[in-house]
Amino acid sequence: MSVIDNAAALHEAHRDNHTHRDVNGGWLRPAVFGAMDGLVSNLALITGVAGGDVASKTIVITGLAGLAAGAFSMAAGEYTSVASQRELVLAELEVERRELRSHPKDEQKELAALYTSRGVEPKLAAEVARQLSKDPEQALEIHAREELGIDPSDLPSPTVAAMSSFAAFALGALLPVLPFLLGAAALLPSVLVALLGLFGCGAVVARVTARSWWYSGLRQLILGGTAAAVTFGLGTLFGTAVG
Repeated sequence: MSVIDNAAALHEAHRDNHTHRDVNGGWLRPAVFGAMDGLVSNLALITGVAGGDVASKTIVITGLAGLAAGAFSMAAGEYTSVASQRELVLAELEVERRELRSHPKDEQKELAALYTSRGVEPKLAAEVARQLSKDPEQALEIHAREELGIDPSDLPSPTVAAMSSFAAFALGALLPVLPFLLGAAALLPSVLVALLGLFGCGAVVARVTARSWWYSGLRQLILGGTAAAVTFGLGTLFGTAVG
């Protein structure tokens, strides 16, 4: 069995018996935080307007406008951010690909030196680097991981990021408006639904943190509730002043 095969077998056995939670959060983290953003921002917007003692129809229009504006803004921002990041990564990968074609021996020595700096014996490091460099695409992937800290086969999609952000924000922003759409004439049902949503989002976030679900849920409820209380107070103050 070669050095590479032996290392792969050891890694497989270790993975089967020793697992960690996803510290990056995967899709769950951005989705939940997008929903939280929609909840907090639209709840604060609605309570601010309601504090000015306006009609329910005005609150609904304001809430829906806030939902649309926030969701499109989130989607556009996320698309631009992820697309720019992806373009930068692809450009750097092309630089590395050219270096591997033009100076394969130098790149192989660079990889061997990297493993040596991490405690691998020089002879073994050179052999590992030689075997890994046989396949140009594998060599590119390894250099990208080691030098750039990225996985070329797992680059984020701008379209998926934009759609996910839009949907998550819209869903969160809809909750404070929903009671009014269903016929509520007072602010209280909207606040209660939004606070329950915030607690739920906080509890879900606990899946990617070391905190308990009730702690994460309560923390988010308090933060969102504070934002709503402040904007309601400002709405009341400005509403009275304008009136």
